[in-house]
Amino acid sequence: VGGTPALKKAIIGKFARENNLNYTPGQIIVGVGAKHVLFNALLASLDPGDEVIIPAPFWVSYPEMVTVAEGIPVIVQADAAQGFKMTALQLDAAITPKTKWLILNSPNNPTGAIYSPLELKELAEVLLRHPHVHIMTDDMYEHLRFDHVEYKTIAEVEPELFNRTLTVNGVSKAYAMTGWRIGYAGGDAELISAMNLIQGQSTTNPSSISQAAAVAALDGDQSCIDTMRHEYERRRNMMVEKLNECAGLQVTAPPGAFYLYVSCAGVIGKTTERGRTIFNEGDFVDYLLGEHNVATVPGEAFGLSPYFRVTFAVSDEDIIESCTRIKQACAGLTNKREEVA
Repeated sequence: VGGTPALKKAIIGKFARENNLNYTPGQIIVGVGAKHVLFNALLASLDPGDEVIIPAPFWVSYPEMVTVAEGIPVIVQADAAQGFKMTALQLDAAITPKTKWLILNSPNNPTGAIYSPLELKELAEVLLRHPHVHIMTDDMYEHLRFDHVEYKTIAEVEPELFNRTLTVNGVSKAYAMTGWRIGYAGGDAELISAMNLIQGQSTTNPSSISQAAAVAALDGDQSCIDTMRHEYERRRNMMVEKLNECAGLQVTAPPGAFYLYVSCAGVIGKTTERGRTIFNEGDFVDYLLGEHNVATVPGEAFGLSPYFRVTFAVSDEDIIESCTRIKQACAGLTNKREEVA
């Protein structure tokens, strides 16, 4: 149900080799993608009214999964001024006697932000003072890092948190295997056992074919990761340069993942060619899609406005074409507000 012996062995090897974390097979579970693993962990551990701290911007599914499990999402805003990362002071202020989990996604979707080892150490110092709080890390974009940024996961930085941390990862991003749907986690054996029971009564095991492919990915030649990372870094730089040429938009190069979280504050209040006012990023995203055929995601979905998310996990041609259309869209906006009858 929770993964083949061969894949668990490969995962144990990966954690030891890359993260200095040592697990036994009873501390490992494999699910149908990392999202499935996170969902089962929340279902297995939350009682009604338990709180889960989620720094924003966040992956859109986190609050919804908490709600389905009858927990309460506690959103902590981490804006651009702080690098889209929650501070230790913010974490300390958000913890209550009802706090069960902190979800920590680094590198982050949608911003690409990465917590440094020092920042993780500061968060860990807070967590050590609150032994009732557990940590759920979403490390899916671990290998998509640029500019030689150092990376560690929190249980590696603070070994005393090892038994309180569920370290979640997968093969989707590092090996471009999204459709294979393999996520995995290492954590406390009691929690893993409870997750295994839930999985056994719902999805049962992930596809055996996908698990065999994941073994090949984790145990095989890792040079493909560096090749992909260098290509993404080049595309990131290209897209950042082009989007910063768009009137009213602003974006900085993220250290990780393959997204840009673009500020569109400079277009709020402007009017489109068809006379519609851009009141928020949702209006701007609708304008890009409806009038310029560019699909993006509004920042409100990730818990922080006014931004929108784009991806550079596409071809050079698509980056150039999409940025050209976005630039044209921005150029077509005026300061004349639509009249309200």
